[in-house]
Amino acid sequence: MDIQQIWRDTLDLWGTLDQHPMLHAALGLVVLLIASLVVGRLARFFVLHATRLLARQSALRWFDDLRHNKVFQRLAQTTPSLVIQFGLKLVPELSDTAQHFLGNVALAFTLLFMTLALSCLLDALLDIYARTEHARTRSIKGYVQLAKMMLWIFSVIIIVATLIDRSPLLLLSGLGAMSAVLLLVYKDTLLSFVASVQLTSNDMLHVGDWIEMPQVGADGDVVDITLHTVKVQNFDKTIVSIPTWRLMSESFRNYRGMQQSGGRRIKRSLFIDAAGVRFLTREEEQRLTQVRLLGDYLAGKRQELQTWNEALGPVAELSANRRKLTNIGTFRAFALAYLKNHPNVHQGMTCMVRQMQTTAEGVPLEIYCFTTTTVWAEYERIQGDIFDYLLAVLPEFGLSLYQQPSGTDMRVGLAARSHLAPAVHGLREMSDA
Repeated sequence: MDIQQIWRDTLDLWGTLDQHPMLHAALGLVVLLIASLVVGRLARFFVLHATRLLARQSALRWFDDLRHNKVFQRLAQTTPSLVIQFGLKLVPELSDTAQHFLGNVALAFTLLFMTLALSCLLDALLDIYARTEHARTRSIKGYVQLAKMMLWIFSVIIIVATLIDRSPLLLLSGLGAMSAVLLLVYKDTLLSFVASVQLTSNDMLHVGDWIEMPQVGADGDVVDITLHTVKVQNFDKTIVSIPTWRLMSESFRNYRGMQQSGGRRIKRSLFIDAAGVRFLTREEEQRLTQVRLLGDYLAGKRQELQTWNEALGPVAELSANRRKLTNIGTFRAFALAYLKNHPNVHQGMTCMVRQMQTTAEGVPLEIYCFTTTTVWAEYERIQGDIFDYLLAVLPEFGLSLYQQPSGTDMRVGLAARSHLAPAVHGLREMSDA
């Protein structure tokens, strides 16, 4: 078929459409819609390929963040609505009312995709910030979420105002009357935002901090800080989501100070059996002088006690008047010297062995010191080694650990009593005879 003939037939057909204005306008809108979709596909193709090429350059690493968060893809999606918005004037036989209505709809879609692009841009900025040094100490995720929420609120107002062909100020004035309802609906959001600002400005919480909040079952590392919640991964790998405002209204423990100090505290007591506390004999004193950690202590203590007792004069002959070395005091000095010479005990922090108030469980000797590491596994190993040794060395000082009678102790005692009962009964009969 001749091409010129086809072209003439097409023009004749198009001319006959003048007799049907609605059909003419409908066909013009269909052509405009198809053209907008084609232009949109082309724009998306060129934009994505251009950004992919630019993202390969190491100097434009931030460009790759924009691409992964679909910023350019959202911008390319505004092309069809823009084509329709400016192409409506070319559609023949289209009334002003229809042109105005369709133009508002196209503008609303343009605003929608622009809002999506800005939202993706905020996500990309959050990813870029996450690679900086400040991201380790200060999280801006809550601020980004608040900005996205405000962006969507204002965008929805403008889009609705565009569709109903009214001024956005009219809708905003209506929001003033609904402020009480909005405050009630977004109460938790407002509280969380204020708490997030306070937590960040006062440097109270960072991602990676070890916090403990027993009232919500949290005991682990902070893995995420958002506008509404703070996520904590417990040491059993469970995740606890804490409302941000609760971290300001309730107390929690942050172990960051301990981790930054380089030392973790050991605070545990040995409960000594009070029945074993006594003075040292001369033979025990002589034997303990051979202990390397006690040499200086015993020499100084002997001199001190000798001076004290000589100053008493004749009354020093009475044993109750003289000062003597005790096994528990000597053990306390030995434990302190052991800690002072331990390679894994921090010597720049408090280190002491103190006797606490005597209880029904014995005489508590509290070990108070700091390890040279804050790693949990290493800390427990060091603490275990210290108490293993101190428990094993107690008999060298004539001391023993207090322990409540167990079922085995009761059975042994009853068995011994049953074996001794016949002998005791015989002795009673002999005495009676």
